[in-house]
Amino acid sequence: MKIKNNILETIGNTPLIRLNKITRQLPGTILAKVDYFNPGNSIKDRMALKMVEVAEPDGRLKPGGTIIEGTSGNTGMGLALAAVVKGYKCIFVTTDKQSKEKVDILKAVGAEVIVCPTNVLPEDPNSYYSVAARLAKEIPNSCHMNQYDNLANRQAHYETTGPEIWDQTDGKITHLVCTAGTGGTVTGTAMYLKEKNPNIQIWAIDVYGSLLTKYYRTGEIDMNEVHPYISEGFGEDFVPGNYNMEMIDHFEQVTDKDGAVMARRLAKEEGLFCGYSAGSCIQGLMQLKDKLSPSDVVVCILHDHGSRYVAKIYNDQWMRDRGFLEVKTVREIVSARGPKKLITLSAEDKIADAISLMRKYDIEHLPVMTDGQPIGSISEGGLFQKLIDNPALPSEPISSHLEQTFPIVGLDTPLEKVGRGITKDQGAVLTRDEAGQYHIITKYDIIQSAGN
Repeated sequence: MKIKNNILETIGNTPLIRLNKITRQLPGTILAKVDYFNPGNSIKDRMALKMVEVAEPDGRLKPGGTIIEGTSGNTGMGLALAAVVKGYKCIFVTTDKQSKEKVDILKAVGAEVIVCPTNVLPEDPNSYYSVAARLAKEIPNSCHMNQYDNLANRQAHYETTGPEIWDQTDGKITHLVCTAGTGGTVTGTAMYLKEKNPNIQIWAIDVYGSLLTKYYRTGEIDMNEVHPYISEGFGEDFVPGNYNMEMIDHFEQVTDKDGAVMARRLAKEEGLFCGYSAGSCIQGLMQLKDKLSPSDVVVCILHDHGSRYVAKIYNDQWMRDRGFLEVKTVREIVSARGPKKLITLSAEDKIADAISLMRKYDIEHLPVMTDGQPIGSISEGGLFQKLIDNPALPSEPISSHLEQTFPIVGLDTPLEKVGRGITKDQGAVLTRDEAGQYHIITKYDIIQSAGN
């Protein structure tokens, strides 16, 4: 019988999947090493298990001990799985920029989670690096894994990720593209691949706000490069010990927005529901497309699963709040119309005039104006039952049958918000441009805009 003895035996041997749509304009073969197929849904399962396996025989991790680690979430999940199987406790320290899903998942597998502020220096006593180190000193029979400087991290990828990629590509890989955080994945995988073929190019993807790119280019640790960024799981404000910069051929930085947008494209266009770093990895590759040739075989590391970012990059409102999602507004509808004059009625007009305008311009809603200002409205739906009950209605004045004034919205109001405000009883809204001219927005306008 083909049976795994425990969950840890399912780590590794993740699939290599061809990208077909997003990268169709790129030369060469573009492949994704999709490591969310690991049991903890990330590539960090590999190094987490390796760090535990190395710490056990050297006595740093004793039976019944407590694993302590600073983590953005994924390493913690891998360590927690190892702890469940091997009988250890876990205390994880993370930052307040990490998604709530990551914290909840760690708690679900029995870990204690401490959340620290993001925007402090690594040496600050409140940073998650410092808190993890302090707890390891204070708690008896505990072991601080320290994924940043623990060389078991890169060893795991030298022993597993590199060989898997080499075998899966039949040794034809020409480029490895990987986001750079602790340095373990990119360095360890590169060490193995360059042993096999030193001509393989290793491209590390970084985020603006991280100091790694400048350090790679100049050897200088420049804290002026460091500023808050939203991307999760990669980029650093110090240089972890797992790096061997000689293994890396190029560093490329991407923006928070571009990484988030690309992650959503991976889900919609390739069916790969991945995390923030995966989107950033592919975005980095797209920025470097001019360096590729038709014979290249490119492997991109997709680190983790999108379920940890549902409330962030996969949440439309979160994306809009940060300006990451293009939002259509009332202004776009007004601009697309050009200099068309708003069709209106006055209170002294007859119902017959309203009916005539509706027929002539094929419209359902008409604002009623006095001295250039809206005082009410007339709608096809509102007139329908009245005309059936009163055949003489067309000769009566508009003023006797005014409906409510259409709400007035700003030009920069998102169409989604406008759409929610248009109902059966309130069939349109008005907006006013910088010249003081009014324009009407109907449900039909919004439907047309959505199709463009």
